[in-house]
Amino acid sequence: MTFTAPAATATAVTVEKIGGRIGAVISGVRLGGDLDEATVAAIRAAALEHKVVFFRDQHHLDAESHEAFGRLLGEPVAHPTVPSADGRYAFPIDNEHGGRANQWHTDVTFVPAYPAFSILRAEVIPPYGGNTLWSNTAAAYAHLPEPLRVLADSLRGVHTNDYDYAATRPDASAAALERHLTVFTAIKFQTEHPVVRVHPETGERTLILGNFVQKLSGFNGRDSRALIDVLQSHIERPENTIRWQWRAGDVAIWDNRATQHYGADDSDAHERTLRRVTIDGDVPVGVDGRRSVLLAPESVPEPAHGIASGASTDGVVAQA
Repeated sequence: MTFTAPAATATAVTVEKIGGRIGAVISGVRLGGDLDEATVAAIRAAALEHKVVFFRDQHHLDAESHEAFGRLLGEPVAHPTVPSADGRYAFPIDNEHGGRANQWHTDVTFVPAYPAFSILRAEVIPPYGGNTLWSNTAAAYAHLPEPLRVLADSLRGVHTNDYDYAATRPDASAAALERHLTVFTAIKFQTEHPVVRVHPETGERTLILGNFVQKLSGFNGRDSRALIDVLQSHIERPENTIRWQWRAGDVAIWDNRATQHYGADDSDAHERTLRRVTIDGDVPVGVDGRRSVLLAPESVPEPAHGIASGASTDGVVAQA
């Protein structure tokens, strides 16, 4: 599809689909805070349709212009526990600070209103490896067998940042383990989400799972894990995924309400440095109309900078 902005901007936005169910490359755009409304609308529409969109050669972006562009999509939010790279909103993803996130996840689902969009900018890329994969959780839901869709519609899952990091990352360094314990879980969150949410912009039903989900409400541990694994396996089916080979200057924008992603840990000791800005989301609503519920702590703490991530743009957080 091709979108042409008003003549005054002389900007042609070209969207090229690169995966059957997920992924597109956008060209003809120089990202920044000065984009016109029509161009921003075209980017947003493409991200909603294709779930993740990619831009090459955005070398001009720095922390300030990265954030400024993010503001065109919504209100930036800092990570609830991990300090930013710039004292504001830039979340550091690099080898030395837990950047080898080789687990399928949706960003920050351990809070109620987890981010709507994530914008990831590549600074230093290794000579090989370090690709990122994304999966379309709307397509995964839509292609479930009907009995499994009906079951999923009724389920709710508890998400937490306080998971067994050593068990999921047995090769992690002592420094990475210490950082997880003292930084990532400095505040221990628990949030109950519907397993299936109704997307607030597209109306699609999407699955909320990934590595932050601890258990399904109302099930014992064994049954809970078995059901999670069955549903998660559909998210990870190759036809629902896209794999991106990064180059320095690349930017990826994804709809965090309709995707999971996985950063492959296969670049050995080579440096890999990226920066992420996330845009505030809303509290998910399940098929039955029930909202997500913050279980712990009593409220989402105020961050060092900006609004409380996960408190939601609608100003309401459901609590138990």
